[in-house]
Amino acid sequence: MNQDQVKDTLLRLEPDVEEFAVIFSGKQSKKVHGLYHPETREIILHNRNFNGDSALLYTAIHEFAHHIHFTTSETPVSNRAHTTAFRSIFHKLLLKAEEMGIYENTLNGIPELQDLAEQMRSRFIQANGELMKDFGHALMEAEKLCRKHNARFEDFVERVLQLPKNTANTLMKVKAMDLPSDLGFDNMKTLAGVRNKDARHEAIESFRNGLSPDMVKQGLKERQPARQQDPVKKLESEKKRIEKSLNSLRSRLEEIEHELERVMYTEQQGAEL
Repeated sequence: MNQDQVKDTLLRLEPDVEEFAVIFSGKQSKKVHGLYHPETREIILHNRNFNGDSALLYTAIHEFAHHIHFTTSETPVSNRAHTTAFRSIFHKLLLKAEEMGIYENTLNGIPELQDLAEQMRSRFIQANGELMKDFGHALMEAEKLCRKHNARFEDFVERVLQLPKNTANTLMKVKAMDLPSDLGFDNMKTLAGVRNKDARHEAIESFRNGLSPDMVKQGLKERQPARQQDPVKKLESEKKRIEKSLNSLRSRLEEIEHELERVMYTEQQGAEL
């Protein structure tokens, strides 16, 4: 694939985006496969790092997710901000690319890895979830005993068990809500923080449907009522972001014009010789 083909592919995934450029560096890098420059809206791909289109597209989609995140976020973000919002955008793009047949997940073609994943789910992820629910049950029993004997449960948790109180509360919520242990304790913690039963049920279904934890977290965040933002501050922030982008683009345009003049002058000199 060339630069134009990569850009066309990315636009098939998300056509309604601000203008951007895809540039092949023609180099090989040991540090990174690609970069995104928010000031110039450029996706740089070290194309000599890749042996095939699949790996190239994975990196291109990653950097494209940075572009979408940077240009759509209401708050300033860095091109290296691998936040929950960014990873949610990235994973959604990958999922869409797989559904459209644009990108093929090579992980699915490794039977040994799939078998190992199933073992990990049953032996570690689910087993740990069940263990943490049992832990939550034990904590609930300890809380009853503390009430019975007029003892401080917080003191028992923090000084006897040497456990953070927030962790103990989460463990008891996980048990009280009877959250599915096969999702793993980290995802159970996410669900334990969801008070609304309907939202929690939707989140469980999202996990069941294969959505990544970041996609589920972002979905839960988007369900929350939007905070009322000062319209003046919002417009001022947008104005500053656009002005910064315009200044960067003007600077880049000047560089291109100077380079173009230099190339044309060099060619003219060569023609006269």
